[in-house]
Amino acid sequence: MEPLSRPQAIIDYCLAPLGLDGAGEGEKEARRRLEHVIKTFQSKVSRPLSVDFSSMPSQVINEAAHGYE
Repeated sequence: MEPLSRPQAIIDYCLAPLGLDGAGEGEKEARRRLEHVIKTFQSKVSRPLSVDFSSMPSQVINEAAHGYE
């Protein structure tokens, strides 16, 4: 996987597991806010920002530890 640098590509990748249809007002507002956050952060760093999701370690949730068996 190539590192992602476009805000919309980062958002699409992160929200893909939710299977949203893109039609809801809540989703549109969430996407708008996320894009604003990413663009603001990118403008504040002194170098181009990209995210390489292929190098992220897996997150394992131990539901039994939280009482959700």
